[in-house]
Amino acid sequence: MGNAFSFVLTYILAKKLNAQILLRIDDLDNQRFRPEYLEDIFKSLDWLGIEWDEGPFSIQEFQQQYSQIHRIPLYQKALQNLQEAGLIFPCSCSRLQTQNGHDRKICIADDIKEKSLRINTQNAKLHSRLVDFVVKRKEGIFSYQFASVVDDQYFNCNTIIRGEDLRDSSQAQIWLASYFPGHPFAKALFLHHPLITDKEGNKLSKSLGAQSLHEIRKTKSPTFIYKEVGHLLGEKNIQTLEELLSLPQSRFDQVISTLSIKTPFDLRS
Repeated sequence: MGNAFSFVLTYILAKKLNAQILLRIDDLDNQRFRPEYLEDIFKSLDWLGIEWDEGPFSIQEFQQQYSQIHRIPLYQKALQNLQEAGLIFPCSCSRLQTQNGHDRKICIADDIKEKSLRINTQNAKLHSRLVDFVVKRKEGIFSYQFASVVDDQYFNCNTIIRGEDLRDSSQAQIWLASYFPGHPFAKALFLHHPLITDKEGNKLSKSLGAQSLHEIRKTKSPTFIYKEVGHLLGEKNIQTLEELLSLPQSRFDQVISTLSIKTPFDLRS
């Protein structure tokens, strides 16, 4: 449900901004990616009535042109830029160990063969929140934090809409992009919307039993999603996408101003 909310909000804001919509699907993690999940994305977008301008329009087109596998050389080049800047180091520590403080010299010197590649955030203002995050996992898979920046730059994305829970992720990616040639993220607009929560105020999560869109589609229309987005825009009686799009521009301008992340591009100390 949270993903559907984000999809619809992205769609109507793009329409109001006269922007194009990119459908970009992450598939680097082979352990979590399945063809049926890919098909479900297309079905969910169709259920919501959302159209897009750039990206795959079928499973076959995704596999042939848009899979992240085709962009691995770009990730390798970007990683090389970070290595040349002296920011990358091998590490066998867990996330908890890095958060509790770890000695990078020991990480590099230990004999464990399977190591992740982390980026040294010690001199970045975001260090207290995202300590030395992984850019390439020990299995050889590039991380979301890293690959997402490369992808967004490759597709020239200039507006990125996410949940409030990914605010730190945006900060990390803005900082990371400052080490890439051109760093077009300097002019990117980041919008972070509130999360849809359960009755106790907890974030909806499939791992905690929340229904997936696949299950919701079987019994419900997307009207309740449109209503949720309408509430964010200050309108309680929304029933359709068309009604959302017909709201006055001032509603959208106010939401964009409220949700935008105001962070200096260069987050280095």
